[in-house]
Amino acid sequence: MQGTYLVLFLQENRTHHGTLLYEWLLSQARRLGLPGGTAFKAIAGFGRHGHFHADHFIELAGDLPVELTFMATEEEADRLLAFIQGEGLSLFYVRMPATCGVINEPAKN
Repeated sequence: MQGTYLVLFLQENRTHHGTLLYEWLLSQARRLGLPGGTAFKAIAGFGRHGHFHADHFIELAGDLPVELTFMATEEEADRLLAFIQGEGLSLFYVRMPATCGVINEPAKN
């Protein structure tokens, strides 16, 4: 399948409508019909504002970068980005063309 690899970057402690943003976005992507999404927590990073965040014992919990990834059609990616824009969220994202598939997919009965 040809599609779009969409990656969103945020902080793990960020919330929206009282829910952790990465959990909320995964839930909304599912509701919007995207076939799947995954959240990855980083051990360190810095973003567009230049603040460095690292996984150290003395640092505040929940301040690490999270990467949300989706493999979607162009239309699904457009729908998710438009929804995020409509919610007034400011997020950095990367969008690139990609090919995906399943190797040795079991037969469906």
